[in-house]
Amino acid sequence: MPTILQSEISECGLACLVMVAAFHGYHSDIATMRRRFGASLKGTGLGRLIQMARDCQLNARALRIEPSDFHHLRLPCILHWEMNHYVVLERLTKRGAVIRDPARGARFVSPSEISDAFTGIALELIPAPGFRPATHKTPISWRTLIGPTRGLGGAIARVLALSSTLEILGILGPFFMQWLIDRVLVINDHHLLTLLGVAYVAVTIFSALFSMLRSWVVIHVNAIVGSQWATNLFSHMMRLPQTFYEKRHIGDIVSRYDAIRNIQKTITAHSVSALLDGVMAVAIIVVLTLYSVKLTILVLAVFLLYLSARWITYRPLRDATERHIHALARQQTYLLESLRGAQSIKLFNGEGRRAAQFAHLVVDSTNEDVRVQQLSALSHASQQFLMGVGHVVVIWIAALMVMRGAFTVGMLVTYSLFASQFLTRGDTLVNIVMEFRMLRLYGERLADLALTPPEEAIDGTYAGPDPGPRLTVSGLAFRYSQSDPWILRHIDLTVEPGSAVAIIGPSGTGKSTLAKLLLGLMTPTAGTIMLGGIEIRQLGLARYRHMVGCVLQSDPLFAGTIANNIALGYPDASLDDIVTASQQAAIHDEVMAMPMGYETLVGDMGSVLSDGQKQRILLARALLRCPRLLILDEATSHLDTVREKAVNDHLRALGVTRIHIAHRRETIAQCDHIYRLDNGVLTAVSMDSYRPGEVHLATEG
Repeated sequence: MPTILQSEISECGLACLVMVAAFHGYHSDIATMRRRFGASLKGTGLGRLIQMARDCQLNARALRIEPSDFHHLRLPCILHWEMNHYVVLERLTKRGAVIRDPARGARFVSPSEISDAFTGIALELIPAPGFRPATHKTPISWRTLIGPTRGLGGAIARVLALSSTLEILGILGPFFMQWLIDRVLVINDHHLLTLLGVAYVAVTIFSALFSMLRSWVVIHVNAIVGSQWATNLFSHMMRLPQTFYEKRHIGDIVSRYDAIRNIQKTITAHSVSALLDGVMAVAIIVVLTLYSVKLTILVLAVFLLYLSARWITYRPLRDATERHIHALARQQTYLLESLRGAQSIKLFNGEGRRAAQFAHLVVDSTNEDVRVQQLSALSHASQQFLMGVGHVVVIWIAALMVMRGAFTVGMLVTYSLFASQFLTRGDTLVNIVMEFRMLRLYGERLADLALTPPEEAIDGTYAGPDPGPRLTVSGLAFRYSQSDPWILRHIDLTVEPGSAVAIIGPSGTGKSTLAKLLLGLMTPTAGTIMLGGIEIRQLGLARYRHMVGCVLQSDPLFAGTIANNIALGYPDASLDDIVTASQQAAIHDEVMAMPMGYETLVGDMGSVLSDGQKQRILLARALLRCPRLLILDEATSHLDTVREKAVNDHLRALGVTRIHIAHRRETIAQCDHIYRLDNGVLTAVSMDSYRPGEVHLATEG
């Protein structure tokens, strides 16, 4: 049964289903199953898990059971774990059990750990009548993963030519030794000795030159290929839908992105070596056979023993490497979260707890790394033992052949050198093959990024003039997956050009989700959104967003100057345009009061700006593009009433169509229409009937 590790935060149930299904012969991967069944940000309930199992032709039976009765279960089965997680119970042992955890991999758990973590619910899965083994996997192509790479073929050809020349020069060494022993030393030929010495010095000089040239070419290839692959992947990541990032930890995304370095290093540095080592190994075997068939069979037997030993350690090494990668990703995620939340950690005296938890994660990753190193050391020791003993046996038998007159001393030395070359090249080839097989691990991680489809309808099919600013929403409905409740239902909304609409309602009722739908960040489950009578996906999301400005609650500032942040979408904007947008957002005077003005450096984790100033810089960013429609989600929540009124007056004077998602009376009062969103339903209310329960008079700082 394979170990399947989850990619998204809440898909442990799906990963467990993939593992158990594979045990019964239904082979799939988590990406294929995710597209088939969808994934919820809130996780997978037991009922939904049973339904998905039935769709895979597996009958499911949920049981309430005590750990002492695990021996009655049909294994493997799924256990509900730690109240918010699923794991696969693979087998029972005398000292506990072996589980496959989608978050941490295969591991042993003691009875006390089971007692603490198991919630009492188990799910047995058995093939249904008519079940047939099948394979439904998304094919992974290296070209698809890494994208087009200009100049790679020519560069590899140059490396291959230089390496081939080096190999030809290198193979002359053993023959030189045979000629030296059998022809020079036996007959005391000083002239031939000088000739061989000069020739070998020339070969050494040419080898050094070609080796240097090859190193330069490889360095150049690594630089060019590495930059192209990294750029291609980052460009693809920027086009992924927003929901992709909402379902994953940032540390895991960074870890998957870094996988491209391992792939690039292995492919560019070892692909030519693997080809040459394979060719040269065959050539050397032919030469060895010409000397002695029996000795060559012995050499091949030693190599096959070594190959078997490496194959035995491959799967444990791969699993340990995968667990180590995931442990490092969890550690990196925790580090980034702690850095971003350093202020809250200090205010709640959480430094000690965070440090202790981080130390626990470091220990986990270190333990996994130690396991990888131990397996690597075992593999290396087996190589040294088998190769060493095999080489001694070969020389021993060859020496006996010399004593019987079947070999000359020169032939013994030459055969020994060629046998050593074959075993060394065979070892190198096996290492490279294992590295390429290990690349599948990195490729599977990278595939989660590279094979995820980008946002749909970025370009659109509409080629007419820009539509007007009238926004029409018809029958809009949304939920994250088929098993999730509806967040929005039957939303109908019309926003006339130049008008301002306020959307109010309790927190957590879907107002921000509605804003993301209106911006095209999420795809509606049902219904349409039209601007000027054109459906926004027909218009093209890139073109639509060019006409729409927005300020959302989670919008950040980026490292750079204030001017850079305002001109985020328009890097060629003039300073006059930036100043105009800042004046409209009522932030210009405060920026000019700073010593560096618009060149003041800011960042996402700390700056001299107050929250109210940040909001107005974000508003200036939205206004710089002269939008036809402006969507503001609590965009003035950190402003005092005086500055909020100034901002609203500027926006009203611009005549831009606006949608305000707000709680504060000051923002709502300046709108033309008010709608309440509650329980996923949008209803119109009059200004007279709206009575907010509380008025928040925030001040900046």
